[in-house]
Order: sequence, then structure tokens, then C-alpha cells
Amino acid sequence: MSNVRVLCLVLLTITSSTLHRPAVRAQGAETDPRIVAMVGAVSEERLGTLLRKLESFETRHTLSSTTSGTRGIGAARQWILDEMKSYSPRLQVSFDAYQLPRQGRITRDADLRNVMAILPGKSPRRIYISGHYDTVAREGGQSATNAGGSGAAAAPQTDSTGPIDNLAPGVNDDGSGTALTMEMARVFSQSGVEFDATLVFMAHAGEELGLVGAWLHARKAVEQKTPIQAVLNNDIVGNDRGGNGIVDGATIRVYAEGPEDSPSRALARFVQRWGARYVPSHKVRPMARPDRFGRGGDHSAYNQLGFAAVGFRESRENFTRQHDVRDTFDGISLPYLAQNARVNLAAAATLALAPPPPRVVNERGQPLLTRAPSGYDANLTWAASPGAVAYRVFWREAWGPDWQHERLVDNVTNVVLPNVQIDDLVLGVAAIGPGGHESTVAAYVSPPRTETLIKTAGQ
Repeated sequence: MSNVRVLCLVLLTITSSTLHRPAVRAQGAETDPRIVAMVGAVSEERLGTLLRKLESFETRHTLSSTTSGTRGIGAARQWILDEMKSYSPRLQVSFDAYQLPRQGRITRDADLRNVMAILPGKSPRRIYISGHYDTVAREGGQSATNAGGSGAAAAPQTDSTGPIDNLAPGVNDDGSGTALTMEMARVFSQSGVEFDATLVFMAHAGEELGLVGAWLHARKAVEQKTPIQAVLNNDIVGNDRGGNGIVDGATIRVYAEGPEDSPSRALARFVQRWGARYVPSHKVRPMARPDRFGRGGDHSAYNQLGFAAVGFRESRENFTRQHDVRDTFDGISLPYLAQNARVNLAAAATLALAPPPPRVVNERGQPLLTRAPSGYDANLTWAASPGAVAYRVFWREAWGPDWQHERLVDNVTNVVLPNVQIDDLVLGVAAIGPGGHESTVAAYVSPPRTETLIKTAGQ
């Protein structure tokens, strides 16, 4: 009999004190009507209005002009700020600003400003939804880069220290992610729902110059010990027709940094699980790599500094409409963009209403998983998660990419599974709140081995 089958039988016979039905929504297809209403409030029309306005600035290059009221990065960021301020007095909207000296791709001193809208929750832990509002256009665009082109600017600068004002509409890259983020700020702030987590809606700048705005904000979060639990980054999510003519308006890719059971991979699985619950017509396709081959996005900056972050990417890309003057509104599918927004909403709302994930390691970072008491059991221990009324145990074969089985357990912090071989399975635990909202899964993972220094004769 396989270990997975044994575990199924074991969990079905655990004593009633452990597998007692807690006072939470039953396991299955039940949904929160508040989240259902929010999903239904996402507006294709509003997304279209936002995209047309973003296109009207003609360029949003991070180093474009800041003096015009209608064109360039300065006008764009002020409009994004004012627009999000108009959604609700609950939103705390501000610039997250940095002064940058000339360096690398930043060819002149720059005033870089992320636009940040905070919806305070009952706790300080943060859930981010983000995109980048800056743009770039190169000769031949991304399609030329893919073919080995130089990626030169579309219009050469006569003054290397002046603004970069060549046309770069960036409607899909990344007006789509920016519009999605703004629409999420509107829907969440106008929902009337009080969330446990604090939600942050972030329009980053400087992504096209090396993830600059995201990296600076993430570094500040580390320095200030800001508890960022999850980042849902959206970059190129508005087109359903690939440059090769293949159409896919029913799926979205979600990229996640490894290793296999990293917090980012747990977040991608969570998006897939809860996206299917609230938006069953739109399939989430987790991707077990940091991003598309040879490319990156703002979520990578958060990953580098230790935060769980994933990147949403449309399923079929048209490279002639990326980093290109042809990236215009006519390349957008509003129904597809709206579906991607709904998946973001379902995942973020569930996370923000759920307790934080349980801690499954001790103060030294060692997993709280043993073979006690017999030496052949699976003994799972975790720290209680604030606000949890129950927990869900997950498991899969060690070769499997996703959870295969799950069981609801009571408000306990220890479960012993007799005669279950922990070497052949991956196990994890999620916390569940009173309304049935579930955290990401915290997996029991062995820490990396430290290097063993062995001296040889003569050393």
C-alpha cells in the first residue's frame, strides 16, 4: 500500500479531538458573498477608460518630462495619484519618492515616484497588488530584441542629460497592470469590507530601467521591518492574442521563484486554488520559474529581498506590442484584462480576510516535523496563527508539484500521523479564520545543508 494511501486512511481515523468539525465554512465550493460581490464589481468600462487616459500621456518613461501637465511621467503620476484619491477616503494615497543620481540606465538625476494607495486593515501585515506605470519604446521593440537586436532607443537623444520624450504609449506594457491595480484600489476601497490585512495598491516607476522603484521600496520595507506577506505583480496582462495568431482569453500565467516549496510557490498555488473558486472560467497556470525565459519583472525585486511575490503574465504575448510604439489601446482585450483583475481580487481578498500562515519552524529555522513518538510517524507541530479557528493539513508525494490531499483539523497546533513516512511526502499546514478564509500553506522544508570544511594533510 502506498504512503499516500496510508496517509488517507490515517487521517480518516484520527481521533475526534483532532479532526472535529470546527466552526468554519465546510470544505468544498462555498464562497464568501462579499468577495463574490467584489469580483462582480470589476468594470471593463472603467479599465478601458483608465487605459485610454494612460495612453494619452504619449510617454511615461521614467526619465521623460515632468513639467508638462498633459504629457510625460510627471503628468501621468500626478493623474494616477489624484485618480486613486478620488475612490474613497479610506485610501491613503501618496508618492513613494526617491532622488536618484545618474547611474547605469539612469542617464540623468531623477525624481522617481512610485504611486502607493494603502487600505488599512486590522493588522499591519500587507498584501500588495501592483503594476508598473513607466514605459519604454526601442527600435523594433521586444520582437527585435528577441531576434538579437540592439534594443536602441526609438529616437536618439541630442542631449544625453535631457528628458527621454520619444513616443512610448505602453498600453499593455504596463498600462494593463497599472489599470488593473487602480481598479483593484477602487473596488476594495468601496467594498465596505473590513480586512484583517492591510492592502497596498502600488504603481511602480523605473521598472524598465532595472526594477528600480520596486527594488527601492522593497529595500525600504526590509529596513523598516514592514511585514509584507504577499505581492501580486501584474505586468503585460491585457492581450489575449499572441503575435503568432494564437488566441487564449481563458488562462493566465503566474510565475513564482523557487525552490519548490518557497513562499512564492505557495502563493502561486494559493492564487490557483482561490482563483478557481471565485473565477472558475479563468484558469490559473502556475509557472515554476522566476519569470519568462530571460526576462523579469518587479516581483523579482521583492523576491531578492526575501518577500513572497509572483508575476502575472498574459498567456499569449504579442512581442510587436512590447517596448514598441505599436503598444496601443487597439491591442487590448478588455474582457481578458477584467478576468485577470478578478483572479487578483479573489486571491488578495481571501488572503486579506484569512489569518497569516502558521509558523512551522522553530527559532533556529528548523522545521517542526519529527518521527515521534514511534520513530516511524509524522509528527507535525506549528505555532498558533492569530485569529485562526482551525487548520488544514496538506500533503503530496515528494515528487509532486502540487498538493494532492488535504484534511481539515481542529484549532490545535499538533497532529501525529502514525506510520506515515515523512521522507516520501511533503506536508504543510494552512490557517483558517472564522469565515472559512484560508492562508497560504506553510510547508515543512529541510533547510539547506551547510558546507562542511574538511582539512587535508598540509593545510
